[in-house]
Amino acid sequence: MTGNATTRFSNVSLLSVASALPSRVTTSVDIEERLADALSRLRLKGGLLRRVAGVLERRNWDATAGESADAATVQAGERALAEAGVKPQDVGLLINTSVTRKHLEPSVAVRLHHELGLPTSAVNFDVANACLGFVNGMSLAAGMIESGQISHAIVVNGEDADDIQVNTIERLLGEDIDRDGFLSEFATLTLGSGSAAAVLGRSDEHPDGHRILGGVTRAATQFHDLCVGSADGMYTNAKSLLKGGLDLVVSAWKEAAPDWNWSQMDRYITHQVSAVHTNAIIKAAGLDAARVPTTFPRLGNVGPASIPITLAEEQATLNRGDRVLLMGVGSGLNTAMMELAW
Repeated sequence: MTGNATTRFSNVSLLSVASALPSRVTTSVDIEERLADALSRLRLKGGLLRRVAGVLERRNWDATAGESADAATVQAGERALAEAGVKPQDVGLLINTSVTRKHLEPSVAVRLHHELGLPTSAVNFDVANACLGFVNGMSLAAGMIESGQISHAIVVNGEDADDIQVNTIERLLGEDIDRDGFLSEFATLTLGSGSAAAVLGRSDEHPDGHRILGGVTRAATQFHDLCVGSADGMYTNAKSLLKGGLDLVVSAWKEAAPDWNWSQMDRYITHQVSAVHTNAIIKAAGLDAARVPTTFPRLGNVGPASIPITLAEEQATLNRGDRVLLMGVGSGLNTAMMELAW
């Protein structure tokens, strides 16, 4: 590896972060009951999702109540704008970072731009980078604000795990699925749905905002085939993915250490994958587990939305001046770490 890519910002702040969650709860017990025949045939012990992943439940949109990922993303966006005190007409950029998309064209961003009532002058587009999309979107938005192109940006994300879960469960019940095939799709069953939004602006115009100081990124794209997903299913080499991800995070962490000194942060907001993944990151980076909040036990892995959802839930416990590190690994593999001065 040749090193980290480093970004620093001097006049950009996070003004607000908000989430919107589905009302329908799907427990791991429910999923395992639906897979009972396959588990029995393959001689796999029950409770895999709870014992191995630590995921007790996840949420799914309730279509009968009119819920959807797009509608919830708009709700999260409206809430974030209101909490930031920013009017829609003052937004110069919208970046949608969702993995979920019902169609290839047009972008998901265009509908969200319209529903949020943003002006025709507001640039809007999608950024897709697996589970790192939201942090990448924040970095892009911060760069445009810092350069003076825009004064305010909103970064959004909405994920819908329903289709992929239904398709996966149906496939795993097939007689042609062997033990290895089942385990290669196990991670799909941990996915959950949810939406989030964050508003960014100039620090000198919003002195009460939370400064975005910058961060590092690093790529290990030789591992691009360890986790490959679509609406039909997600196939993962879990063991190699965990090892590759840990090696990537540790190398980026060590190289960043002299310049960033992230060993004593007040909070580490990590991408929420599973108990195994979280515990491995804590151990490898030497983090204080008490400073690493988790949402995966009740929300599952909500993809790119998991970092902003976790931050939104954690913000009530943060004090002015606290140091917060957003950190995650995305399929591909890529890692990103971004520091906030709360």
